[in-house]
Amino acid sequence: MKIQKKKKPISIVTKSLVIILMVPITMTIFVLASVYWGDLKRIPIIHIVKDSIQDAPNKMMDIKIPEEYIPIYQEAADKYEIPWTLLAAHHRIETKFSTMDPLLSPVGAEGHMQFMPCTFVGWEHPSCSGKGKGAISDEDKTNPKIIAKYGGYGVDANEDGKADPFQMEDAMHSAAKYLASNGAASGNIEKAIHMYNHSDEYVEDVLYYYNKYEEEQRTEGQALSSTQ
Repeated sequence: MKIQKKKKPISIVTKSLVIILMVPITMTIFVLASVYWGDLKRIPIIHIVKDSIQDAPNKMMDIKIPEEYIPIYQEAADKYEIPWTLLAAHHRIETKFSTMDPLLSPVGAEGHMQFMPCTFVGWEHPSCSGKGKGAISDEDKTNPKIIAKYGGYGVDANEDGKADPFQMEDAMHSAAKYLASNGAASGNIEKAIHMYNHSDEYVEDVLYYYNKYEEEQRTEGQALSSTQ
């Protein structure tokens, strides 16, 4: 039978050294956590731990439509005969009402409404393929004549000679034109959203806000009628 050797107990000196070494490490972690707690709280998982799982999604989604954007949505929506609340929903999902910085995605989508350059300028452009980033010069990218030539959706809404996805009016009119051309003008909202981004999750997210904003408008309208 094999006799097991007894393990040597850890000496008091060794334990003391370990404790002494752990104290500055613990203090450092505590100080860093205290200093950066404000940043850590902005990480979604921290909110989920801090708040209940049911409350966290509502808090994350609670962003009101900026009032200064509503006339821009309405003007673009009226021109292309789509609901302005649909533009607001897309704007919320795409760039959180333009609070995303920079207004440029890792895959190359640009501006307030995150257009891929080839969609904005036109897929007939010689450099357009794949996901649509293309190799279009900055000058051509905002040139209405180039956009007309290649069949893009970019619009010079403020008539300054440029169709610029980083300019709010141009971006909203371009998005309205795209959505209208892909079903929204004839009432096929879901199809239009899917054409904007081929993701079921994206469609669900935009529809959530679209329906939410539509309901808010109905409620406000009823409240206004009752006071008259």
